[in-house]
Amino acid sequence: HQKRAEERLLLVLPIVFLLIFTMLYLTLKDWKEASVVMLSVPFALIGGVWLTALLGYNLSVAVWVGFIALYGLAVQTGVVMVVYLHQALDERLAAATREGRAIRKEEIRQATIEGALGRLRPKLMTVATSMLGLVPILFATGVGSDVMKPLVAPMIGGLFTSALHVLVMTPVLFIIMKERAWRKGKLKRSDLVEWMG
Repeated sequence: HQKRAEERLLLVLPIVFLLIFTMLYLTLKDWKEASVVMLSVPFALIGGVWLTALLGYNLSVAVWVGFIALYGLAVQTGVVMVVYLHQALDERLAAATREGRAIRKEEIRQATIEGALGRLRPKLMTVATSMLGLVPILFATGVGSDVMKPLVAPMIGGLFTSALHVLVMTPVLFIIMKERAWRKGKLKRSDLVEWMG
């Protein structure tokens, strides 16, 4: 049964990734931004694999399910970060338009830093509360703990590394994308903030 389940999961995982990317593309309406958000998945994978190996768990169905849940959580936090970054940049673009001028390159960086700092506390609180809920399961000894421990191990490790990625790398990649659009004269307000809000 375990072997059949693993074979099925090897088929399901690429479909999950494709579905997540498709939903991201439909939400963000930009494949580059969808790719930036999807980058949180490999970073989450690093932490998940690291902690799973450190605790000595084999790749079982429970571990795979933990990874699938982790991917969803990592992508969700990446999307929220991108929304905050867009909101801060849109405010700067609106202010520049009101003043009758084009936005300056340094304003893109300032807006990105402002948006990232606005997301810092909520992200850290999300990770902390998730950890507080999941870490006790690693020390559980009751019925079902043999299944739950391998399930939460990738989630705990992956939450930590994906948080680092979302808080550090996502803003850096956002700056690179938006400065490139600014140089090409294609930088414009996003309708993402209105859609999400």
